[in-house]
Amino acid sequence: MGAMTRTALTGEEVLAAAARLVRAHGPAALTMRRLATELGTAVTSIYWHVGNRESLLDALVARTLQEMGEIRPTGDTPHTRLTSVARALRTALGERPHLIAMVHERGLTERMFLPAQQALVHEVHAAGLRGELAAEAVRAVQFLVVGSVLVERNRARSPAQHPSERELWDAPTTGRDPALARALAAPADAERLFLVSLEALVTSLLKPERSGT
Repeated sequence: MGAMTRTALTGEEVLAAAARLVRAHGPAALTMRRLATELGTAVTSIYWHVGNRESLLDALVARTLQEMGEIRPTGDTPHTRLTSVARALRTALGERPHLIAMVHERGLTERMFLPAQQALVHEVHAAGLRGELAAEAVRAVQFLVVGSVLVERNRARSPAQHPSERELWDAPTTGRDPALARALAAPADAERLFLVSLEALVTSLLKPERSGT
């Protein structure tokens, strides 16, 4: 890296590189020395741009809050717009486990979810839901999203299972439904299960009889 790169370095570039390190390896991997190496600059330059490590972590939390606040609905109907927010929220949470943990440790989780909740409120209002029914719909979608992310993370961290799902579903426990046994013995497709659950949930939540229309 040449001198030109160093003089052109901006605070945003430092933050972006720090976020990449944390996303890939966790907060423990974020040292000023490693960050300087990543950027091809001196440690003193990192301090000049972002202050000390605590200041840098604070800035990363603020950046994460901003990114999570940029989720916007897409689509032409309340149903598609609701599901688009849920899908975007799940993707954003899944891509940032270490950064989300840092937000959580600072007691800012509710603040982080507020923009997505506001987008969901807007869409359930557009669908005709009001009051407690609207609040219940917003929370149900949020619970599904957060729950699916936590279950997926837990499965990824869990030790190998003995017996495995495949071995368990080889047993004669499936009520003479071999296709069911084969499907349950195969690894779960988390993304597909989330989308199936989301479609069923949103369809049920937006039923006309719930809105009283």
